[in-house]
Amino acid sequence: MVERTLCIVKPDAVAKQSTGAILAQVEQSGLRLIACRMLHLSKTDAGRFYAVHRERPFYGELTDFMSSGPIVVCVLEGEGAIGKWRDLMGATDPAKAAEGSIRKQFGTNVERNATHGSDAPETARWEIGFFFGEQELRTE
Repeated sequence: MVERTLCIVKPDAVAKQSTGAILAQVEQSGLRLIACRMLHLSKTDAGRFYAVHRERPFYGELTDFMSSGPIVVCVLEGEGAIGKWRDLMGATDPAKAAEGSIRKQFGTNVERNATHGSDAPETARWEIGFFFGEQELRTE
């Protein structure tokens, strides 16, 4: 089934100038970039995006980090895109991520792990809609 998922290259990877290498791996995996842009989240917007984690102890640190510098947000499309992107990213903790995965290559720790990806179709729809409008997602 062809799916869409959100990809975020987080501030740590952008600061290390790893965006191009990460997106090259995305394209080499067979996933298609259908929308992409760089932006800088405000602390408020980071809080809205990560509202699902509001009650978690790491919420403040997460929103501080995600608003600490530019990010690159992309919509990926392909057969099984959600699972494929999650596999390509690797485990949340780079120390536990598979060799060759993006987080193993570019992540530092659980917080500074280079990338974010949607975890389910419903989440993907919401996350994509947070960053992109309908016009930006047209592929014809």
